Amino acid sequence: MQATPRGIRPHIAIFGRRNVGKSSLINALTDQEIALVSSTAGTTADPVYKNIELLPFGPVVLIDTAGLDDVGELGKLRVEASLKVMKKTDLALFVLEPEDHLHESEKEMLAMLKKQKVPFLVLVNKCETAAIAETLRDEVTAIAGCEIIAVSTRTGAGLQQLRMEKMQEGLKGFDSGVIVGDLIKPRQVVILVTPIDISAPKGRLILPQVQTLRDLLDADAITLVVKETELKAAIAALKEPPVLVVTDSQVFFKVAADVPEGVPFTSFSVLFARYKGDLQAYVAGVKALQKKGAGARILIAESCTHHQMEDDIGRVKLPKWLRQKYGESLQFAFCQGVSFPEDLKNYDLVVQCGGCMTNRREILARIDACRAAGVPITNYGILIGHLHGVLEKAIQPFGLTL
Repeated sequence: MQATPRGIRPHIAIFGRRNVGKSSLINALTDQEIALVSSTAGTTADPVYKNIELLPFGPVVLIDTAGLDDVGELGKLRVEASLKVMKKTDLALFVLEPEDHLHESEKEMLAMLKKQKVPFLVLVNKCETAAIAETLRDEVTAIAGCEIIAVSTRTGAGLQQLRMEKMQEGLKGFDSGVIVGDLIKPRQVVILVTPIDISAPKGRLILPQVQTLRDLLDADAITLVVKETELKAAIAALKEPPVLVVTDSQVFFKVAADVPEGVPFTSFSVLFARYKGDLQAYVAGVKALQKKGAGARILIAESCTHHQMEDDIGRVKLPKWLRQKYGESLQFAFCQGVSFPEDLKNYDLVVQCGGCMTNRREILARIDACRAAGVPITNYGILIGHLHGVLEKAIQPFGLTL
């Protein structure tokens, strides 16, 4: 893997009405022709994601969105797609024009950013064409509680300060977090169990395995990577037992049987449940499932858009294992990618994937939506550990119990 995964990059999204200069701002900030610029309103139809190195931040994701004032049935869908971007935004740049008052769509957007607690900056582009009216400043202060930053994508005015100062301040709360390094000390031995199957094409490991390995290297750990069939031999070759064994959740049961008593044991999915989500909420979701059991209505939410495989974990294995434990009366629904139901009342449980292809803010937004709807949520790794009878052991390294 040569590029920083998108899921751990800060997501910086550009919002505003049509033709206020959102795409021009992206080009000006990056000094590249990344976004298509046109005087025709509505040039940007769908959110456009660009992985880029942006000084002084390093790897980031820039997101260009459609205008908030788009019209017609298609325009309404474009606006809805733009608003969904907020759920994964670490910093929003809200672009205005130098007018006397905010438009209604702009007022609504500012209120939504405040309500959803998205860090944001308010910019007035085209400041070379007119002075910023005091009435506009007053409205922004009243609704957003912040000052306006004057910029010009045509002359470059204000862009250096925006990138080097204001955006740094806006992202100061961003933290990509730690996966496992806080659980170990330098030079302690950790074993990673990585099955090789159709989800890991020749020459590659799956993303959570790669990220966990890198996290351990950053923590100065001694790391062994083995398949599940070599775990016993790897442990026997060590002078002392490893301080932690981490496995792919699909071989939970076999690995649990091979890990010596007293050696902490967990899975990549459990690590990512903590890294990108809320481990306690996920464990509580399993407890809720135990109470509901037969007849439960379960939504399985996949954050990526991979092609379904013959033995797909979310579409095939999880439903099969759940029906084996709780009966054929279970009902399943599925969502994929950025799609996530606004109305969750029809479900008794949401099962979220590990989220390796998305960022923590989006996963936490889904957890918050479930909490607001009173619907329990868990994730793949926690649920698989429960279904295979090893969850109690897999969450012990984090001080949790069932």
